[in-house]
Amino acid sequence: MAKQAQSLSFDFQKTNYKITVMLKEKKLVLIVDDDPDYLFQLKTHVENFGFDIITANSVAEAEKALIQKPDLAILDLMMETQDAGFVLSYKIKKLYPDVPVIIVTAVTAETGLNFHLDSEEDRQWIKADLYLEKGLRSDQLHREISKLLKL
Repeated sequence: MAKQAQSLSFDFQKTNYKITVMLKEKKLVLIVDDDPDYLFQLKTHVENFGFDIITANSVAEAEKALIQKPDLAILDLMMETQDAGFVLSYKIKKLYPDVPVIIVTAVTAETGLNFHLDSEEDRQWIKADLYLEKGLRSDQLHREISKLLKL
């Protein structure tokens, strides 16, 4: 989101001063997870990092929220279907190609399947910028979000 400039003028001892204050709008993060406890925890952490949040607990709810362009999206992988996060990531990238997408999941612990974005072949079908396992520390998440948003 763009910075907004506002000018404030005042008379201080008959001398005119003009001050320009740059107000940074908060970045908007979309968080999608069907686990309400994890969704609440993640929302709390990301809000504490200083971001505005939109949450959704399903792909359908997330699609409705995409009326407003987020600056970043954090998605669970397995929701209504085992690949719901991949499908939603694809839809987000098609709609907003410049929006970074993080997939945060426990799929490896739950299924033994291991996904990554190391090869070009993987990046061709996984439309995400980062793939993380659930259980990461909040400072790690903050670092990754800051890198993707170039803060």
